[in-house]
Amino acid sequence: LNKMAMRFFMAMTLVASASAFTPSPVFTPAGKAAGLKLRGSAFKPARFAQRSVLGAKMAFDMESLIQESKDDRLTHLEEQAMNSLKVAIENHDNAVFPNAMILGDCVITHLLHRLDYLKDQKCKIMVVDTFHLFDETMPFLSSLEKEYSFKSEVFQAEGCADKAEYDKKYGADLWKMDIEQYDKVCKVEPFQRGLKTLNTDVMINGRRRDHGFERAYIDLYENAPIGGGLAKVNPLAYWTFEDCFDYVAKYKIPIHPLHADGYPSHGDAKDTIKVPEDGSVKFVNYKFEGDKAVWLDYASERKGRFVGLANKDGSAKTECGIHVAGAEKTWDRDLWEEGKSKVKDLSKSDAEGLTKAGKDTLVVTYAPWCQFCQGMEEEFEKFASEMDGKIDIAKFRGDEEREFISSAFEATAFPTITLITKDGKTIKMDANEPEKRTVANFKSFIADNAGVAA
Repeated sequence: LNKMAMRFFMAMTLVASASAFTPSPVFTPAGKAAGLKLRGSAFKPARFAQRSVLGAKMAFDMESLIQESKDDRLTHLEEQAMNSLKVAIENHDNAVFPNAMILGDCVITHLLHRLDYLKDQKCKIMVVDTFHLFDETMPFLSSLEKEYSFKSEVFQAEGCADKAEYDKKYGADLWKMDIEQYDKVCKVEPFQRGLKTLNTDVMINGRRRDHGFERAYIDLYENAPIGGGLAKVNPLAYWTFEDCFDYVAKYKIPIHPLHADGYPSHGDAKDTIKVPEDGSVKFVNYKFEGDKAVWLDYASERKGRFVGLANKDGSAKTECGIHVAGAEKTWDRDLWEEGKSKVKDLSKSDAEGLTKAGKDTLVVTYAPWCQFCQGMEEEFEKFASEMDGKIDIAKFRGDEEREFISSAFEATAFPTITLITKDGKTIKMDANEPEKRTVANFKSFIADNAGVAA
C-alpha cells in the first residue's frame, strides 16, 4: 500500500508540475483577438502533458528528473521570450536592442536571429562604445555580426571618433574626477542619442529580476524612464543567470571570451574584476570550472562590476545610469547660448589675446556636460546682466582644449573662474564648492581684485 501511495504521489507531482507551465494569457489566441500581431506560434505541446501517469512506475532517478524539469523550464522560458520579442517587433516600426554583449544579451541576440529579425534589420542592434571597454569586446562584436549577418549601430561620446579624441576633449581621468559625469558623457548621452537617431519606439533589453533589488520586480513589458516613455520589453525578465548559461550551452551560442577567463559579467575594464579575484570560477567550452554558485547566487552576476565606484551620496554604485529614472536629463545645448546671454563667447584666439587686451575680463572655463557648470549657469547669467558695461564677462569651452586652459586660465577642473586683469595678470577665484558660485561672491571677487564696484 505504501509503495502504491508513493507512486500515486509521484504521478500527481508530475501532473501538477506540468500545469505550472501554462502559457500566460497574453500569448494565447485571445491575445491576437486583442489586436496583438504574432508571427506564428512559438508554443509546442508541453512534454509533461504527454507523459503518462504510468511513468511513475519507472525507477526513481533523481538526477534524470531534475534535468528533465530544467529542460522543460528552459523550453517554457524560451517560448515566453520569443513571444515577447514577437509582440515587441511585430507591433512597432523601429525596434532597437542596445547590446552590451553580456551573457543575457548574447541569448537575446541568438533569439532575434532565430526569429529572423536581424538579417533584414527588423530589429536594429545598437552598441555604446565607452572607449573604456575590454580589448576583447569590440572584436567580439565583429564576430557576432559575422555569425548572425547583421551590422550594429555604434555610438560613442559626442564628437569623438576614438579614445585619443575622447582624452583630448574630456580628459582620460574624467571617471576618476566625477563618475556621474563620466556616465553621462560615455554612456547615457550616447545611449540617448542612439535611441533618437534610430527613431526607437520600442527598446529591447536583457535586464532580469535576479540582477538584484533594483530590478527585482521588473516585468516583460514596461515604459522606459528614458527616451520620453518609449515601450520597453525585457524578454529575460523571469530568467535566472543559471538559465542563461544552460541556454547558451544547449545551443552552443557564441559568448564573450571573458567568461572563460573568470568574469561572470563585463563592462568597462577600469572597474570590472574577476569573481572570485583568483579566477578560480570559469565557464569554458560551455561547462563550469570551479564553484559555479559563486556566480549563480542571487544578484551575483554583477558582483565584479563597478568595483571601487561610489555614487555622490556615498552608496555603492550598482547601475551605470542608463536604466534609471532621470537618465534623459543630459545636455542637449551649449551653456550661456549666443544671442540670449550677456556672457561673451571667446574663441581660442580671443582667449590668447586677453593678457594684452588692456582691460579686465572675468572668464568661466566650462564644459556643457558638467553638472556643476549647468548648476551655476543661471547665477552667472544674473551676474553678467548686473555687471553689463562695467567689466567683460566671458566663457571659454575648455573640454576640447585641456592643455591650453591649464596655461591660460589655470583651469584643471570645471568650472574654473579666472580674472584676467588689464595689466595681464591671471587670478583664479576660489570657487571649488557650488555654494561659492553666487552673484554676491562674483561681485566681491572682482571688487577685491579689479577694483570694479557693483
